[in-house]
Amino acid sequence: MAKRKPESFRITRIELENWRNFAQVSVALQRRVFLVGPNASGKSNFLDVFRFLHDIVSVGGGLQEAIRRRGGVSRLRCLAARQYSDIRVSIDVGSEDRVKEWQYEIVVNQDSQRRAIIKRERVFHQERLVLTRPDDSDAADVERLTQTYLEQVYANKDFRDVADFFGTVRYLHIVPQLVRESDRSIGRSNDPYGGDFLEQVAKMQNRTREARLRRILDALRVAVPQLCELDLNRDDRGTPHLRGRYEHWRPQGAWQSEEDFSDGTLRLMGLLWAVLDGSGPLLLEEPELSLHPEVVRCLPQMFARIQRRTGRQILVSTHSPDLLHDSGIGLDEVLLLQPGSEGTTVKVASAFAEIPSLLDGGITLADAVIPRTRPDRVEQLSLFGD
Repeated sequence: MAKRKPESFRITRIELENWRNFAQVSVALQRRVFLVGPNASGKSNFLDVFRFLHDIVSVGGGLQEAIRRRGGVSRLRCLAARQYSDIRVSIDVGSEDRVKEWQYEIVVNQDSQRRAIIKRERVFHQERLVLTRPDDSDAADVERLTQTYLEQVYANKDFRDVADFFGTVRYLHIVPQLVRESDRSIGRSNDPYGGDFLEQVAKMQNRTREARLRRILDALRVAVPQLCELDLNRDDRGTPHLRGRYEHWRPQGAWQSEEDFSDGTLRLMGLLWAVLDGSGPLLLEEPELSLHPEVVRCLPQMFARIQRRTGRQILVSTHSPDLLHDSGIGLDEVLLLQPGSEGTTVKVASAFAEIPSLLDGGITLADAVIPRTRPDRVEQLSLFGD
């Protein structure tokens, strides 16, 4: 059988124990996923699992660095954890015809020096055990348990497809202020908040960059009135700038740079660039921010078209009823996060018997799901200041 390329993979299931908000989670993931829940329910922390795996395999990363960036094991551990305090992450990776091609599992805790220590690391390929740790070598040298085999090129040969796949995960949450203040990008590389966004665009091969900017311009023309041209150039200091030309009463039109673009325009540019850039799972947080509701309503169909062309998996956190207004969103594509005293639970929308019944009665998915994320006694906020 021909070996599948990592680009054809997606994350098909995730299991968590004692990870941040989540005492225990086991849920299947579709190629398009919408995370819905109240503030502080753990939507960002759920997406961070995939960033964590990316950080383990990335250059300059590794298990210790990935844990350090998150404040250590004690900060990662769920507050609801009691006697069993190990943190467990298990990911199934597969394709449409085989949803469990690979399974990667890691269980960590910390030693007396507060270093992350591997309690278990396992890899399965088509249900066959490929790796299990600790092994005899680990028993002879416990320092080995400070590193995963996943991050070591000499050790991951038999399951390098998994490492390569985790390396394709991309997270993006553009902060317009970081894009505008170019000096902040100095020393940044692949900043998920957009600090080096313009530099990333500038480094792209000219023909590829120009082709992408043309596609982005075609989309932006729908959302940004009078925009008729978009390009990238460098100033005298070599700093890259995006420029947009607007139809204007002057013959040459009016040019604006990223310093003049609205927050919504910059966020939409970043979003459009991100969906065209890369092939691995794309993690997006609240893409609706600063965008017109009618633009937001178009995003699910845009994601679906991108996926039909590339097969890319997209996971989105949102509070927006407009984003969930699309009737093409399936119940198995929506994950509802509900916080409780024993941690946050994660379930597909179809697991709630009332939701399919409401849809059958003509209620929209947004109207069926969003009220479940409403904080208790939220109306008391209106009394603030009395």
